Amino acid sequence: MRKFPLAVKAVAIDLDGTLLDTIHDLAEAANRMREELALPRLPVDEIKTFVGKGLANLIKRTLMDGDGIEPDAALLKRAVVIYERQYLAVLTRDLRTFPGVEEGLRRLRAAGFKLACVTNKASRFTLPLLSASGLRHYFDLVVSGDTAARPKPDPAPLLYAVDQFGIQPHDLLLIGDSINDFDAARAAGCPVFLVPYGYNEGRDATDLAADAIVPGLVEAAELIENSAA
Repeated sequence: MRKFPLAVKAVAIDLDGTLLDTIHDLAEAANRMREELALPRLPVDEIKTFVGKGLANLIKRTLMDGDGIEPDAALLKRAVVIYERQYLAVLTRDLRTFPGVEEGLRRLRAAGFKLACVTNKASRFTLPLLSASGLRHYFDLVVSGDTAARPKPDPAPLLYAVDQFGIQPHDLLLIGDSINDFDAARAAGCPVFLVPYGYNEGRDATDLAADAIVPGLVEAAELIENSAA
């Protein structure tokens, strides 16, 4: 069992479903893609269950529409091009920050923690989102889906952050919302907190044996102390 307050030197935070509520724009891009392919639109709540393993997985599952039949390679390739164009068009159209995120980030910065945003979203989407939301300046490091060798749930993004910060894996706390975050942290040897309000492919984050389930970033900040201070 972890003892609290948990002593760490840096905090990594997931983007979609943890910092930003991006589902409305993700779903709109998915539905515009389906319309271009002569397919009917899907409910946002259904598309929400497809979020969690990167855009490629989201696109494939949106095409499958729950029927279990994988799209052929040519269709998938065409869909990726359409989706990325449509997502860029609506990227910050309905941008929402989850409650308490900015206050939590301010507390973490004030406490002297190094902060990283670690996401599976490609940098061409991640950086504009962080800038438009006004959150970019809080982070010392941004690790996007195309930064490390492999995305979460592989530990590579977290180990990249560990290396950049010059710390050990147990010194880096990951705050996320999904099994991808949980699996990546466990594989990297990092402690992990999960928030219950995210996407997690429609699953309940409280079912995972995280080191803590926290209502938000403010509460996460209250459970840790800076071991480098």
